[in-house]
Amino acid sequence: MGIRDLIQTISQIFEAGIAITAFSLFIRALTFNLKDRVSRAFAIILFSVIIVYTGEAVSSLFSQLDGLEFWLNFQWIGIIIFPAAFLNFSDALMETTGQPSRGRRQKVVQSGIVISTIFLILLALGLMAGPLNLDGIPHLQRTSVTYWFSLYYLLASIFSSWTIWRAYKRTKVKVSVRRMRYLMTSAFILIIGTYPYMQIGTGFAQANPLVFTGLATLGNLLVFFFLIIMAYAVAFFGVPWPDRIIRSRLLKWLLRGPFTVFIVLTLMTSIYKANLNIGLNIISIPIVTVISVLLIEHTITILFPFFEKWIVHKGNEGDYLELLQTFGERLITSIDLKQFLDAVLAAACDQFQVNTGFVAAFDQNGVENIVQTGDQKLIEDLASDNDFSEKAEVLAKEKRGSMFSWGNFWLFSLHDQQSNLIGMLGVQKGEDEYPTDIQMSALSSLGERAGQAIEDRFLQDQLFSAMQDLEPKINRIQSLRAATRFDPSELVLPEEEIKISKDFYQMVKDALSHYWGGPKLTESPLMNLTVVQEVVNKNEGSTVNALRSILKSAIENVKPEGERRFTGEWILYNLLEMKFLEGRKVRDIAMRLAMSEADLYRKQRIAIEEISKTVLEMERKAKNNNGNDD
Repeated sequence: MGIRDLIQTISQIFEAGIAITAFSLFIRALTFNLKDRVSRAFAIILFSVIIVYTGEAVSSLFSQLDGLEFWLNFQWIGIIIFPAAFLNFSDALMETTGQPSRGRRQKVVQSGIVISTIFLILLALGLMAGPLNLDGIPHLQRTSVTYWFSLYYLLASIFSSWTIWRAYKRTKVKVSVRRMRYLMTSAFILIIGTYPYMQIGTGFAQANPLVFTGLATLGNLLVFFFLIIMAYAVAFFGVPWPDRIIRSRLLKWLLRGPFTVFIVLTLMTSIYKANLNIGLNIISIPIVTVISVLLIEHTITILFPFFEKWIVHKGNEGDYLELLQTFGERLITSIDLKQFLDAVLAAACDQFQVNTGFVAAFDQNGVENIVQTGDQKLIEDLASDNDFSEKAEVLAKEKRGSMFSWGNFWLFSLHDQQSNLIGMLGVQKGEDEYPTDIQMSALSSLGERAGQAIEDRFLQDQLFSAMQDLEPKINRIQSLRAATRFDPSELVLPEEEIKISKDFYQMVKDALSHYWGGPKLTESPLMNLTVVQEVVNKNEGSTVNALRSILKSAIENVKPEGERRFTGEWILYNLLEMKFLEGRKVRDIAMRLAMSEADLYRKQRIAIEEISKTVLEMERKAKNNNGNDD
């Protein structure tokens, strides 16, 4: 294999790598952040890059003229879409920095879409590019239309670059300035690297084939690298997550997707070339492919925590985050606690050679049976004994590890670190009148372990309760932080406006929870909304009824067209109506909609978010109408 063939092979690998990486990032954009306009605009750029480099990579493998010409024409679809996509992307960037279009940029973007559409039609008619030229590097010959497209591509690139530069100059936050610089550089590389230079002329390529192939390979390498850099910068737009979470998720996505595929593609190409040169068995390609995928994925699983700590987490924050992640893996769920206490109870029953016992925890509401085994009637008789409850209160004042006899059971009191009574371990009496020292020692040891597990669970519940109280505040700070990445002006908004924009969901949720009456409705801050005040007169002068009518209108807005059904598209509306308008219980709703309660709560959050968006949109329209009247 000569140097030119080697360089050309590397170029082909990078062409396929660019297409694969763009496709992976395109899927990610559609999955995680399609609501943000910058991400949507970037997804269109990725779509055009996929078409361009798929056509480029596949066409280099074809020796038949018909297939080669088809894929070269296919490549032109992405090239034509590219300038319009960049015009839209640059406008979205400017809007994010607090400078929405006043009409001029929007008209330029719309004009770009129209012009690209016209060129696509000309491509379909065979007027965009000429017949296939096989001199040197195969390409489609230029036509008079090609010159007009080149002019359009140049003007669109200049306007897009100028708009991105203006967005960069408007960015003030230090970290965001750096990311905007990444975007500017990446956009410049993509604009240069995507243009089909063979349409301009073939003289240089024919006179210097090695140099031209080397420059093309270098261009593909730069496009591959800066496409990832651009995806990294765009990943921070429109998401409330902390920067470390964004970096971690993107790193994992790139390693498990494009990186793995790129390595496998390189190995497959190398084996294919070796097969042509030294006659390796063709069966070795799928074998190496499968083994390499397994090894790479396994290696990523093992090494990713180290990559994450080195690249994502900086300073001391890595230790705290590692502690939180470890806590998440080791926390005691209710099922874990039950399984552990089942094992403790089984060991206690074995020591006394009986089959009946229980472990009970004491909470604010009294005795709560956690696990039990054997004769349930004996346990129920003990629990219903009023004297037993009084004895439990006396035990709370005694020393830890009190063991005593009551009815048919030997009981061992369970205490926390502060010697507060938190539970009871009970084992049915055996044939012996008194337990042996070994049995007492075993019961004491098992009781201490059961008490520690119950105490840990109580402490965990307190922690979760504190975290639930803290969550809205954390979400508010993270949302505000995300909103000010590229436009810090929101930090100077009055507190009332920030609350409306960030805590609106909670206000709507509270009002819906007391839809038919209650302080969360009658004292709701939503009463002060312009849209509510506008309909007060239509509701007999009652602000509460006015708010209730607005919420009902928002719920009706979620309702799909047609007759009511219990299918997937009706889930949100059915949930809202049954939960808030009809006041049904969660368990009844879950059974009616054939879903788990956990899934119902997730769907409920989505439904309330939709209601919040609708009410907020109604408020904006009401304010705009008032402004027009002025």
